Amino acid sequence: MKFDSEENEILEAYESGRMKISKVSDKELAAIKAAASSTFKKDKRVTIRLYDHDFQGIQKKALQMGIPYQTLISGIIHRYIEGDFISKND
Repeated sequence: MKFDSEENEILEAYESGRMKISKVSDKELAAIKAAASSTFKKDKRVTIRLYDHDFQGIQKKALQMGIPYQTLISGIIHRYIEGDFISKND
């Protein structure tokens, strides 16, 4: 596995004993588990209308990717909300 310089520095510090892994408290662990659980929980149902051409395109892309088209649509929306899409005008 290839590491970047920061990862190599961390690994070297751990292996040389300069860095110790701390124990996570039960409270911290419960908070981490709750955050992870809610991250992947899809609890809202949405109905949208699409042009037939767009819907067929989404189905085709999803098939090429090997995922359900609903997952592709959800992923596109998520990436947009997170700011991963860049406007052509920028």
